[in-house]
Amino acid sequence: MTPAPTPADLRAAARRTLERQPSVQAALNAMGFLQADPIRAPARAQDLTLMARVPGYRAGDLERLYPELDAEEDMIPNYGFVPRAVQALLHPRVVESTRIEREHPELLDEVRALLRERGELHPKELVAALGRRTASNYWGGQSSATTRALDALHYRGEARVTRRSGGVRVYGVAPHLEALRAAPLPEPERLRAAVHLLAALYGPLPEASLGYLTSLSGFGFPHLRTALRLAFRQAVKEELAGAKVDGLRYVWTLDNDPQGAPTPRGVRIVNPFDPLVWDRRRFEHLHGWAYRFEAYTPPARRTMGYYALPVFQNERAVGWANLRVEGSELRAEVGFVPGVRETATLRKGLDAALGRYRTFLGLETSASAQA
Repeated sequence: MTPAPTPADLRAAARRTLERQPSVQAALNAMGFLQADPIRAPARAQDLTLMARVPGYRAGDLERLYPELDAEEDMIPNYGFVPRAVQALLHPRVVESTRIEREHPELLDEVRALLRERGELHPKELVAALGRRTASNYWGGQSSATTRALDALHYRGEARVTRRSGGVRVYGVAPHLEALRAAPLPEPERLRAAVHLLAALYGPLPEASLGYLTSLSGFGFPHLRTALRLAFRQAVKEELAGAKVDGLRYVWTLDNDPQGAPTPRGVRIVNPFDPLVWDRRRFEHLHGWAYRFEAYTPPARRTMGYYALPVFQNERAVGWANLRVEGSELRAEVGFVPGVRETATLRKGLDAALGRYRTFLGLETSASAQA
């Protein structure tokens, strides 16, 4: 009987997600899903995730390259970027009436007609054509009704994001999704592939965490939530490998045996939404301390900082860094967990990692980390 992997095996296997890729497209294909987030500290999460995997990547490259990539904006398990082969798993998406449709029942038809007429629409063009209207948002406030209508059509698969202009989504028609509505992939195939994608991207991970990711992905399969949950149960029972480690059941894809992973070397600084650290359950179990994302925590209650980025030395998470740009310099405030010694090797690796961030951000002036 093969012995269960150790926590060290699992840590090494998890860091496989940071393997270098030759291009942005290769990284997106390897991951299958790239989570997006609008906070810039010091750059958006999608750029930070790609910077960790694509040598020479610069902040903003994804937005610049997007129109030429095999890439779409969609949702699995959160909002982000996927290759079209993954988007094909998500559509057709059957959606009940949304809040914007209930508040403005005529608006979606008006936006549909204008989108078909023009082929591409910036939200400002919609306001100019249809007038300024407001709609309730999920936070209790008011948002632009026409922008909400575009978002609703995008979610339904009746529109796609063609590009971004100054960070704002520009929408166009989506003939490839119309073709999927006419001839969709079989539902069992779609759901099975979605569960395996999550297991590969975030694994090896606790079975409970994969279950949570599957539940989140219900937003991508709103009419198939029950079937998606059944696909998860079948995968962990019959299709994925697994074992108990310290009493916690882990699962992984058959081609990601944790006991075959080489021990990683060097210092890496990753963002809070990176697949390496996304699952806080796994993080705390494997590294022995709790990482917290505190951007929405009141400043007086923060223990790590507004946008603390986990710091890894070899396969261990040893601390966190808050990075900010001041003028042409990168300022870094670094904290270490108790018991971690700031050795010369760690300092050298940290300086090299910060150097990569300066290049990524286009900064020429060096700045040293401040512990």
